[in-house]
Amino acid sequence: MEGSVNGTNGRSIDIELGGQEVITIDLVDLDPNPDDVLDLLRDGQCKVSVWGRLAGEYWRRGYLTAAERIAHAAIESLTANGTTAHSPPIYALLANIQIAQAQKAPKVILPDAREDKLAGVRPKEEYYREAAQYLNTGERAAAESGEGVGGTLAFLTRGIHQLATRSMDDAMRSFEGVLAEKPTNVVAQLGKARILYARRNYPQALKLFQQVLQLNPACIPDPRIGIGLCLWAMDHKAKAKAAWQRSLEVNPSEWAAQLLLGLESINASKNGDKTEQECAQAFLTGTKYIEKAFNANQKSAAAANALCELFVRKNSLKRALKLAERTIQFADTLTLLTEGNLRAARVLHAEGSLKEATKYYTTATEGQPKHVLGAIGMAQMQIQNDEMAAAIHTLDTLIQPPNAQRSVEATVMLASLRAHPRPGVSSADIAQEKTKARELFDRACKAVEFDDLRANGHAHAPNRVASSIGDDMDMHVEIARLWQEENVERTTKALRDALRVSAASGHADPRLLNNLGALHQLEGNLGEARAMYEEALTKAAMLSADDGEAMSTSILYNLARVYEDSGENAMAKEAYDKLLSRHPEYVDAKIRQAHMLANLGQPNEAHELLKQALVTQNTNLNLRAFYTTFLLQHNSAKAAKDFVFATLKDHERHDVYSLCAAAWIMYNQSRESRDPDPKALDERKRNFQRAVEAYHKALQLDPLCAVAAQGLAIVIAEDALGTLSGVLPTSAADDAQRRMKNSREALDVFGKVRETLNDGSVYVNMGHCYYARDEFDRAIESYETASVRFYNAQNVSVLMCLCRSWYAKATKEQTFAAMNTALKYAQEALHVQPSDKAILYNIAMIQQKAAELLFGLSPAKRTLKDLEWAISQANHAQRIFGSLAADTSPFLPYNIELADQRRKYGESMLRRADEHLATQKEFEAEAQARLDAARQKRQEEKQRQEALERVKVEELRVQAEKLAGERRLAREQALEWTREVQMESDEERERKSKRAPKKVKVEAESGDEGLATAAEPKKKRKGKLKKANDQGDDNEQLFSDEDMDSKPTKKRGAKKRVVRDDDEQEAAGGPRKKQFKSKEYISDTDDEEMS
Repeated sequence: MEGSVNGTNGRSIDIELGGQEVITIDLVDLDPNPDDVLDLLRDGQCKVSVWGRLAGEYWRRGYLTAAERIAHAAIESLTANGTTAHSPPIYALLANIQIAQAQKAPKVILPDAREDKLAGVRPKEEYYREAAQYLNTGERAAAESGEGVGGTLAFLTRGIHQLATRSMDDAMRSFEGVLAEKPTNVVAQLGKARILYARRNYPQALKLFQQVLQLNPACIPDPRIGIGLCLWAMDHKAKAKAAWQRSLEVNPSEWAAQLLLGLESINASKNGDKTEQECAQAFLTGTKYIEKAFNANQKSAAAANALCELFVRKNSLKRALKLAERTIQFADTLTLLTEGNLRAARVLHAEGSLKEATKYYTTATEGQPKHVLGAIGMAQMQIQNDEMAAAIHTLDTLIQPPNAQRSVEATVMLASLRAHPRPGVSSADIAQEKTKARELFDRACKAVEFDDLRANGHAHAPNRVASSIGDDMDMHVEIARLWQEENVERTTKALRDALRVSAASGHADPRLLNNLGALHQLEGNLGEARAMYEEALTKAAMLSADDGEAMSTSILYNLARVYEDSGENAMAKEAYDKLLSRHPEYVDAKIRQAHMLANLGQPNEAHELLKQALVTQNTNLNLRAFYTTFLLQHNSAKAAKDFVFATLKDHERHDVYSLCAAAWIMYNQSRESRDPDPKALDERKRNFQRAVEAYHKALQLDPLCAVAAQGLAIVIAEDALGTLSGVLPTSAADDAQRRMKNSREALDVFGKVRETLNDGSVYVNMGHCYYARDEFDRAIESYETASVRFYNAQNVSVLMCLCRSWYAKATKEQTFAAMNTALKYAQEALHVQPSDKAILYNIAMIQQKAAELLFGLSPAKRTLKDLEWAISQANHAQRIFGSLAADTSPFLPYNIELADQRRKYGESMLRRADEHLATQKEFEAEAQARLDAARQKRQEEKQRQEALERVKVEELRVQAEKLAGERRLAREQALEWTREVQMESDEERERKSKRAPKKVKVEAESGDEGLATAAEPKKKRKGKLKKANDQGDDNEQLFSDEDMDSKPTKKRGAKKRVVRDDDEQEAAGGPRKKQFKSKEYISDTDDEEMS
């Protein structure tokens, strides 16, 4: 017998048994054990609808196992009765039950889970596979019965299964097929909305969710959840929150709304616009919501993931790991799976389980290679394992295209890794890595600055991560270290930023002040450097004894250097003494003391101090380098040579400074050697070769050694291995060509050396090369740069080089001014070094040469003043040459015979001085006479032109007065005539007013044309009057220019009258004669015609 459903309230089912017995099953109070119900259903041989109704009620109450048993029993009953054609709905029910069970099943089961161990649990895939089998079986049953495989229930179940297995396109077709027949089907609309949301088509998804809410406000799952998600994605945060709050009001036991509201509150707690109390309250509210959501559905990966983050923050690592493993096992999206792996990795990382943490980080980055936290965590593991290259690759992949991620944290981390030198990397690669590190740091700093600007503009609250990065002192110090060899300005800025961060913490780091002071000192800002050092000393004194003493030592040394550079030698000496009293073996302080003594003219005391330092620190290469320089500066070339070769032999054969010093000593000794002996010549050539080899070796050890490069450039410029070694040129032309080629090559090298070596010697050497090429102007420019910028115009050799260049320029161009400039530089050199007789000889030579130069010029190219000055200087040169020739000193820098010959030559030359003076005076007198005559002629011509101009002006004045008189007479005649015409017109009007006039209609003209009569006069005029420009004027225009030109004045005078203001008033009331309009003034042309 069949069962029936009680239609009274729909909450009970009546089942009829064979003996006309009816049993009612109360659906409100179902027994969780369905055995009794199954017996009744089998005995009653009920319809499919009854089986389905009961199974659905059990499912609705959460008894999925019981519902599944009832559905299987229904299939058995239908099969036994031979009514399998009615089984498709039951198969669809079984498929839905499997999908529902899959929602609570894990996606994967971790075999090595430490906290969340799942035993005897089936994964989702098995349930989905069984659901697919049930759907296929139902479709076959429907096909065999001839009913077809379609139907709303089949399509919906298939669509739900496809949606659960992420087959979005197939699911969309299934739901659209249902909606095509039933547009108001709520399940199909919900499924389609979910697919549109997953495809980020939020407006259309929102529209569908809203339609579902309108069709079924009590729908489960609640469409308000979807509405809120869409609004949140469309940046309508407040509306989204309102939708979730309403959902929670309608369904207080649903976990989804609680989870979303919890996440919203957690995010709100990070808002910088809120007070600290408000943020704390929002965080507490969010925590409570998330805990409730997880308790409502402990199989939810999203709830477990959110709660895991809270436990990570609380450092409850064990519970956090369990929730992370729960997230991994129950995650049904890639995002949740990645988040679960990341949180598990973070927990294990915090515990110190690096191997397991690496495994989870690897899984996370394999799923989402561009996940920022995953890449950073993986890079941290690789750094822990000393895999720097792998860490750089991981972070570089994150921030590089395609799909480059903008992460300031990852950028800074990658920049720091690239800035750190790694073993096995070449110097070229290291330089390239530093360049990339600088670029990355610049990008990160710009991102932080941009965020600060937006925050200051109130666009949004400041980013806490960006703020923390901007306040990272170590980052700014690392930036300064990267720029210290490239850009002093950038280095200073980075150190200032680091000092700002350090000072904000309450105590500025003395090391930063010390470094900033050193930069100011290098730039020549000695006052600022001194202030920095003194402040650093004060800060260091506040630190612990060990740290403070270590810092104070370096700071005090730098402060003493500032005193020394400022010329405060007493304070510098006091600082060095104080430093050496604390640390007697501080060799740098001893070196500076020796340097000060040497500059003060106490070389013996300096030498003694250096020897004391060498006794205790004989292996200190800096000390040995300074001692070598000291010996060379005090003309102990042999001792310097022995000492530097001892350094190379006994201490460090690869010391670059010692190699350059040895090369310089050998080169200079060979160049200054004048021994004509063949053995001496061979030794000279070998020393040149050894010098070149030493320079080459220094460059091999340090490719950026500018001193070695400059030494080789000098070798090339002077052709040390060629003509300077005694190799004779084949011809003079070949020698000149070779000299030009060598100087050009040397200039190229000096140009590159100049970019790295900031020293006057580079410019002096460039001047030498230009001088060798006869480019005297460029040589002078180079010498001037060296003298002014580096030597303060006190270097005698550079001043003499300038003198030589100007002398050569004057000789070449035959210019007396250039010769005077050469004399000026020679006199400056003599002022610096008064006892140098070679300079005195050169001065006399220049003075004599200047007179000779002027004597050789024509009178037109010289002046009497210059000639007299040159002769007086030549006489002075005669006295110098006389004194030099009479000098009996044993060692003289010149040849006495040459000095006497120059004196004799000067005597013979000066015998012609009077002749040149007379010639010049005569020439200048003639020139002056010609000039005076020309000037007188120009003056007379000017006076003649002025007289003619005055006559012309007088004529014009007379003509103007005559014309003005004529015009005045014409105006007076015109005014008289106007008065006569007015009188005649008045008389005529009085005579005609006595007649009986014929009334005519008078109309006023429109616009500015004035009034005109409509009556025709008895006698027509041949001319036509023009209209007046302004009718309201008192003196109107009497005649037009056309009338004046066409008719004589006498024929018109008696027939015209002047219109007055009272006539205009009469025109409106009665007839009047034709009006004539007068001019406001009469032109000159009219005056002439009237006269």
